[in-house]
Amino acid sequence: MATPTAFPVSFEVYPPRSPEHLGDLHEAIDFLSTTSPDFISVTFGAGGSSARDSLGVLDYIHRTSSALPLAHLTCVGNTRDEARGLISSFLEAGITHFLALRGDLPLGQIAPRGDLPHASDLVALLRDIQVENKAVEKIAVAAFPNGHPESRDRAEDFAVLLKKQEAGATLAITQLFFVVEEYENFVSEARRAGVTMEILPAIMPITSLGRLARVLELTGETAPQELTDALAAHTNSEDQKKVGIEWSARMTQRLRDGGAPGVHLYAFNQYPTVLSVLEEAGVR
Repeated sequence: MATPTAFPVSFEVYPPRSPEHLGDLHEAIDFLSTTSPDFISVTFGAGGSSARDSLGVLDYIHRTSSALPLAHLTCVGNTRDEARGLISSFLEAGITHFLALRGDLPLGQIAPRGDLPHASDLVALLRDIQVENKAVEKIAVAAFPNGHPESRDRAEDFAVLLKKQEAGATLAITQLFFVVEEYENFVSEARRAGVTMEILPAIMPITSLGRLARVLELTGETAPQELTDALAAHTNSEDQKKVGIEWSARMTQRLRDGGAPGVHLYAFNQYPTVLSVLEEAGVR
């Protein structure tokens, strides 16, 4: 009898805010790698991190893990030449998988501008670059099951996603969501709109009321009252963490059973939480 294929998993981590925490991140990557993830993505610019910080983490994944390292890149703040230089430096280091993002607009700026105003422009640039016979192999982009905050309507969300696909994107990774039906409905509508690339659902385990409030502030998402009430029912931090793990585990099970192509977990560099989600969901 053939062995069933494991449900694909992947993770997002970020460079530490200070060098003394780099060892902790390496430990997290080592533990995350025990689940045989498809890839581990590394953010760029979070907490003041630089391209060098991101590249150092990507290189560690490249050298020590079976997971593919996936580099975040943003348009905002980069000219075309600067972006080309960044991409070239990653390719020279053997990093050939990228997540192309527009990035958050600077405070007070209401519309994208510059050489690369949209993520689709960055996707096209990635497709054009080759360094010493090394070329970009995978280009992921963001998708928004509940709509981008700046979109006028659902049709605009799908038009933008199609433009990214036409520019050369091969994978879409969703913004976080809290209800599986939101992802399923989004995928169905995206297929009807002509989106053919894989759409990978992303989950962020919410392990406290404080984290929930911060996430909602940053993303503009709305949390189900059931989740808020379940967290609020506990004052103990460990009990709140258990609520968040159980919620994310149930989502992971439903996504697997519903035929999702895998699950991407925002790890916050804290491997015990996401590993507990996968274990409780029965996928690792």
